[in-house]
Amino acid sequence: MDPDNQGPEEYGHDDGGTARSSVFETGEGSAPRQRPPRESLTPDFAQHAPALARTVQLVSGDFLLTVNPVDGSEIEACPPAERPARPVKLTAAERAEAERAARPPVPPGPALPALPLLARQDERERLVRLLARGRSTRLTGAAGSGRTRLLDLVAEDCSDLAPDGVVRLNGFGRTSGDLLYDLFHAVYSAPLHRPNRDDLLTYVREIGAVVVVDDLEFGGAALDELLEATPECAFLLGATPDVPAPSADAAVEEVLLGGLERAAGLDLLEHAVGRTLTEDESNWAGDLWFESEGLPLRFVQAGALLRQRDRLRAGTSAVDEFGVFEDVPPADPADAYDLGDDVPLPALGEAAAPAPLLASRLSASARATLRFAVALGGEVPHQAHLPALVGDTHADAALGELAACGLVSPVGSRYRLAAGVPAQLEAAGYADEAEAGALSAAQHYSWWAGHPSVTPERVCAEADAVLAALAVLGPVTRPPAEDEESAAVHLARTAAPAFAAGLHWSAWERALRSGAEAARLAGDVGEEAYFHHELGVLALCEGQLDRARAELEASIGLRGALADKRGTVAGRRALALVADRSGTPLGLGPTAGEEVPDARGEESASPPGGVPAAFPTLQPPSSPALVTHRSAPASSHKARGGLKGLARRNLVASGAGALLVAVLGTVVTLGATSDKDRNPPSDQVGVNPSASQGINDGSLGADRPANDGGGGTGGAAARPTDPGPDGTIGTSDDPTPTDSPSGSQDPSDSASPSKPPSSSTKPPSSPKPSSPKPPSSSTKPPTGTSTPTSPTPTPTDTGQPTPTTTPPTTSPSTSDSASGPAPSAPTSTTASASQSTTGTPSGSETVI
Repeated sequence: MDPDNQGPEEYGHDDGGTARSSVFETGEGSAPRQRPPRESLTPDFAQHAPALARTVQLVSGDFLLTVNPVDGSEIEACPPAERPARPVKLTAAERAEAERAARPPVPPGPALPALPLLARQDERERLVRLLARGRSTRLTGAAGSGRTRLLDLVAEDCSDLAPDGVVRLNGFGRTSGDLLYDLFHAVYSAPLHRPNRDDLLTYVREIGAVVVVDDLEFGGAALDELLEATPECAFLLGATPDVPAPSADAAVEEVLLGGLERAAGLDLLEHAVGRTLTEDESNWAGDLWFESEGLPLRFVQAGALLRQRDRLRAGTSAVDEFGVFEDVPPADPADAYDLGDDVPLPALGEAAAPAPLLASRLSASARATLRFAVALGGEVPHQAHLPALVGDTHADAALGELAACGLVSPVGSRYRLAAGVPAQLEAAGYADEAEAGALSAAQHYSWWAGHPSVTPERVCAEADAVLAALAVLGPVTRPPAEDEESAAVHLARTAAPAFAAGLHWSAWERALRSGAEAARLAGDVGEEAYFHHELGVLALCEGQLDRARAELEASIGLRGALADKRGTVAGRRALALVADRSGTPLGLGPTAGEEVPDARGEESASPPGGVPAAFPTLQPPSSPALVTHRSAPASSHKARGGLKGLARRNLVASGAGALLVAVLGTVVTLGATSDKDRNPPSDQVGVNPSASQGINDGSLGADRPANDGGGGTGGAAARPTDPGPDGTIGTSDDPTPTDSPSGSQDPSDSASPSKPPSSSTKPPSSPKPSSPKPPSSSTKPPTGTSTPTSPTPTPTDTGQPTPTTTPPTTSPSTSDSASGPAPSAPTSTTASASQSTTGTPSGSETVI
């Protein structure tokens, strides 16, 4: 049997109906190609190119998945050009070929006699009638009751009932979702395509077939989900009594399959032995029927015991006649045996649990195969692997011995130990070296699954044996010695990519979880990061975004600790896709391993998730590049995303504002307490910045005050002194006073109106007005209870004096003293725009 290339001979179903042996089995055919001799004088020191990693690209829903066994699978949104076309259904010939490939291989060696199906005709006809009406039916029978054989016959009777024919599935270790995908791939041609859940339900609704599911392990709501998803299919379900029953609302008929009658059991035993039973054997078979409750499997195994007894009764006569052919059973009929040989019938206890007695009379290869099967939880390795596992080139024939004795039974496309056999063999000591057997199997499967010539489909066919080895070795994994590698980690690392590429994703998930646990126990951080990355990609493909985020963050954290740049980049890309699908921007939550930095001074530390605040929703960055946050002290000045960064910036801004307020308050306080000057510069600012700059100096057009120590009144400059024609001060006919008083204002003299403001101009010496003299300092603005309104802008000084529009009634005063008489109509060539007030200004009040 070729373990790499899957051909028709591997299934054992050729056109003639008999098993054919391949070159691998018989050793015949062309001799292997001889290696060319090495030239001794020209040694070859060239480096050979390493074998390329086997990468597979497939489409899963809306994603394009590249299975990369080196750095981890890469996932991205599937481009429109890469999207597969709508799957088409297989033809009848293609379905027949797929069905033939799904059968278990026929064991090598002589063809086994076909045992008839006895006392099952009524159940057979009833099942066919129910399926013909489109009714789903569940056949419930104990293990070893002949349920699988009856399902095969009913499937043959219903081959032409549905447009899509009969689809055979196996429910051992499968969920309802797994069976839906198995049904899809059994009817449609969709290589390297795994549709999402919605598309899957759309496709399976169009399937009209009779679906035969043996070894079903679920019922209730899970079974209702399977039936509702396939309304055009009629299901024939085979299950044991301990499987949950269908729900009350499910339209599933129940057919019970019991044991055989005593007469039918004896008839089956005669067919198994190949001769008529003696009286003692008939009595012995009657006791066995009562003990086994009529299970057909027990009569098949009892027939194997009687055949072994017949060979033993042949004794040494066959050896003397034929020489060394001790393992060849005699071809003589039963009546030619020497009945006088003393070989008693097996005891009733041995007949009820015949596995140890049957195994003791088999070949050494068959017993070694049983030990491997017990170590793998009942899974029998494929016959192509037995020579390598057992160490015997003819060990593949052991499967035929086990099948003839009834110690193994077909389960899907493989074999398992028959019901009750594992417990019987364990009691006989076959499980004493189970861990060593699982280790040998794991090492063999690791080499085989990683070989480039082995296709993913072949690895998926051995998924149960591989997973069984992982289940045994995973919990007992220990840190390996130097220059060694954990067998469980290596097996999971090589088999998981093949399961993913072969679309056996339930086995992929189990292998990844077993590998992650084994890597953790072995202390292999790099492999643990790989398994977490793959689990995150698998969760993303299945739409479990929260689990995908957790797995990918764990992987990125582990790879960041190892400085694995390529693996970290692959993880960040997948995490960005998770953020895009979930709508949650990256950075809102801390990644795995992130800690809150220590608080500085009196500043309280912000929680990892940030302070909740009324911020607008943050949008994820449009660029696929990601920047991960590191909690190193040197990164405290880096920008932090999310609410955490915003809260930190708000805290810094608040502190800066408080510091600014404190500084300003200190400056104002110092200014208020340290101002001891009598004439501070701040009191010399007026409210009318209408004075223009002089021509001859750099000062403004205000009089220079003469600070004689007595102070001056700032209110006199703003208060009108001439009542005008009506004799009343404060009316509209009063002349406009000058707005440039001299001197500084003293609060104690604010009420004294006898100090007129000094003139801002020199007295004219000719009829032509002279240019104004600029003031030496600005004056304090006049105060009052009203605010000046609508000041007129000051005309631009063009260098020529502007004559006053009001003729002077008296001579302008030329005195520079602050105590001089106040003019009734002051004249100024630099007069500003007039102010109109509604009240009388007071010297002690300030005009705002």
